[in-house]
Amino acid sequence: MSSAEHEFDRMRFVVLSGPSGSGKTTIVPLLIEQCPVRLIKSVSATTRAPRPHEVPGEDYHFLTKEEFSRRRNRGEFLECAEVHASGNWYGTLKSEVTRAQELGGCALLEIDVQGARQVIEQCSQALTIFVRTPEGEYERRLRARGTESEEVIQSRLETARQELAQAPAYRHQVVNDHLSRAVSEMSQLIQNWEHERHD
Repeated sequence: MSSAEHEFDRMRFVVLSGPSGSGKTTIVPLLIEQCPVRLIKSVSATTRAPRPHEVPGEDYHFLTKEEFSRRRNRGEFLECAEVHASGNWYGTLKSEVTRAQELGGCALLEIDVQGARQVIEQCSQALTIFVRTPEGEYERRLRARGTESEEVIQSRLETARQELAQAPAYRHQVVNDHLSRAVSEMSQLIQNWEHERHD
């Protein structure tokens, strides 16, 4: 392992993931705003096309499949995967973690379970938090929408079950039963983790 790679492995950053519908996307801006530790949201890279409201470099780094592949082969990604067999790739560039460090903060990665597994295997210094809904809440939310067929509901529930099975690999699990309480709990976990570094 080169000195640069070793230094990267020792970098500290926060990984937040959990099943679709667990509230991650709502939690992230609140956590950045309220946590005393300076958190800087990592901007993911993707090969999918931008949506009308999305700003390149802010919402995502939009890469062609060729560029994504080149950068993957050069080892520039901390984690990456093809998502939902869609043909589209998503990933976290190592440069996003170093960018946060250079800005005097800590990178906050909101990534899926598949990506988090890669991070857990590589980076022992990362603080990993799994967000989950109370038992049965995810299914209630899906059915309350009234927009998905039973087949789609069952498919999503199976995906959620597979993701929940990965939860024990994370350092912490937080139940998002009340948004402000969940954000407060995560903020405290991050503060405790940051204090450990200075002890």
